[in-house]
This record gives sequence, structure tokens and C-alpha cells, in this order.
Amino acid sequence: MTPQEIEAFFERLAALDPHPTTELEYTTPFQLLAAVVLSAQATDKSVNEATRTLFAVAPDARAMVALGEAGIAQHIRRIGLYRSKAKHLYELSRRLLETTGGEIPDDRAFLESLPGVGRKTANVVLNTLFGHPVIAVDTHIFRVANRTGLAPGKTVRAVEEALTARIPPRFRRHAHHWLILLGRYTCTARAPRCDACPVHDLCHWPHKPPGTRETNDVHAQP
Repeated sequence: MTPQEIEAFFERLAALDPHPTTELEYTTPFQLLAAVVLSAQATDKSVNEATRTLFAVAPDARAMVALGEAGIAQHIRRIGLYRSKAKHLYELSRRLLETTGGEIPDDRAFLESLPGVGRKTANVVLNTLFGHPVIAVDTHIFRVANRTGLAPGKTVRAVEEALTARIPPRFRRHAHHWLILLGRYTCTARAPRCDACPVHDLCHWPHKPPGTRETNDVHAQP
């Protein structure tokens, strides 16, 4: 995409959804971090179903440690890799208690040092909690960036760097959520809904069908 096309791309997404946010359910910074850790290779829907009961009994780091690894596992059995995630969540909670009293710091290096937390998870937390204009590239964003020609790249890190360089500064704060929602509900892996795409004419995907129709919701579900 040209700089002019990228500007128009995000102007449209912003007009449709001025204040996007995560679809993970949480009420505290700790709960967001826990939910993002659980969301690796899992859908937000399945994570929300699990955390509704988990957070009811373990809403903070202290309660999570008290619940124990086995107790955590019982609540998240429906999520993929639940055994390793239960271990990560227990150890993460214990580490937070020891170092910050259970608080979530605005510190990338610290976040990435926690069990189960990599760059993508840290980016979600830094963006959603602290407003950093960073982009957590998941499978949806990776697909949208490459398919549309927005920011092609062969690796997740390459796409993240290309997006950061190419997205105008005024759109970077919310770009993460706009792109996830576009990929999750419209620019899907199989049978993308090009007829409902608000940026159809700006997309450079060589296989897109001609024409488009207007939509009022960038994450309208079929």
C-alpha cells in the first residue's frame, strides 16, 4: 500500500470503531495479563468462558497462588495447552507477589521475564493498560498485513516492525485492535468476507473479488 492508501485504510477503520479494545473480559490489570497468557493458541471466547469461573475464585495474584496449579488447571481445561498455562499462571502470580506485590508494572523487560509472557503478550498489556502505541502481531494481524499489502513480512517481528514504521502515528494507539477485529471477522483465513470489507478498494490482495458493499461494523459477525 502507498502512504496515502494506508492513511485512508485507518481513517475508515477509525470512523467505524473510534475506541476499539480487547474482547478479553477483565476488571483489573492482573486479570488482563492472565487472560492474555491464556489466550495463546486459543480463542478469546474460550478464554472468557474459562476466566469467568477462574477469576470468581482467584481475582488477583495472591488468590491465584492460593488456588494452586492444580486448581487453576481445573478452571481452564477447555483451553488448549491448559496444563502448561496453569503452571505459567501460577508461577507468574507467585513472581508478581514476590517482586511487585501483585501489581502489573509498565515495564517491557519485567513483563517479558514472567513465565508464559513473550513479546506479543507484553505488547498487548503495554498497549491496552498503558496506552503504548505498540502492536502485538497475532495470526490475524500477520494475515491482514500480508494479504492486503499493508505491511508484508515473512516473520511476526518483521511485520511488527513494518507496521510500526508504516502506520501514521495518530493511528498507532488503536491499530492493534482494528487489525485484529478486521482479521477475526472480515479478512478471515478461509472465505474472507471481501463483500463486507470497508477497505476492499484499498486492499492489494490479488485474489479478492471485484466490488464491495458498505458496512457499519468492522467486526460484524456473519
